[in-house]
Amino acid sequence: MPETIYDALRESHETQRSLCRKLLRSKPATQHRQEIFTALRIELAAHAAAEERYLYAPILMHDMGLMSSRHALSEHHDIDEIIEDMQSLGVSHRGWMAKARKLSEKVHHHLREEEKKFFQVSGKILSDTQKTKLARQYRKDYLRMHKVLAER
Repeated sequence: MPETIYDALRESHETQRSLCRKLLRSKPATQHRQEIFTALRIELAAHAAAEERYLYAPILMHDMGLMSSRHALSEHHDIDEIIEDMQSLGVSHRGWMAKARKLSEKVHHHLREEEKKFFQVSGKILSDTQKTKLARQYRKDYLRMHKVLAER
């Protein structure tokens, strides 16, 4: 059975969950914490960019998917804002870990909601052929964005 967009997204979701767990367990003000945060930041940004282009955009075009797509985009924006706050504070700041916990909660909430609700709604809109094609497009853009973001 060919890979669908949902298979590709779930793979990144698991990476995000793992990086969130590692970040929350990391020792304060260490290089290791900074490396985990950087990996998570890049993973979230690459995933969001490719997901917005190759899942949200096609679903936004359908009445049935409009509200759920807009909600998911809003959550991506919220996550981006938390990351920006964390970057401006720096990993050694006293309030940084509270922000990291908030980020982890927001990411886990978003992933749960996406997998339990958004995937079902979009699954009714997309054909099997579209799901397979979108998986290829998502993967290609995800890898490209990962590279672009890692070079910054």
